[in-house]
Amino acid sequence: MKLKALLIAGVIAAMPFSAQAGDAAAGKAKAATCAGCHGANGIAVMPNYPNLAGQNAAYLESALKAYRDGQRSAGQAAIMKGMAAPLSDEDISNLAAYFSSL
Repeated sequence: MKLKALLIAGVIAAMPFSAQAGDAAAGKAKAATCAGCHGANGIAVMPNYPNLAGQNAAYLESALKAYRDGQRSAGQAAIMKGMAAPLSDEDISNLAAYFSSL
């Protein structure tokens, strides 16, 4: 029984844990440029742009990093690459925290 508990503890200790969630207040301050297409409250102003309000933070982080790093090429990727290019990982985390909180 002790061996099983020790093994489980070892597996848990070896698991990678992500950094702290982003700062939603900092994300809100950074989100002004997003509002032109995605709306002031994360609800898109045009039907061909996605709503960001309430979206999963991990998905938003992944998507923004993919745009920034040139890993997406379809749809509005050219526009989004330009918007995401100046964002740091911290900025992206903060934006994701903000939009997911709406």
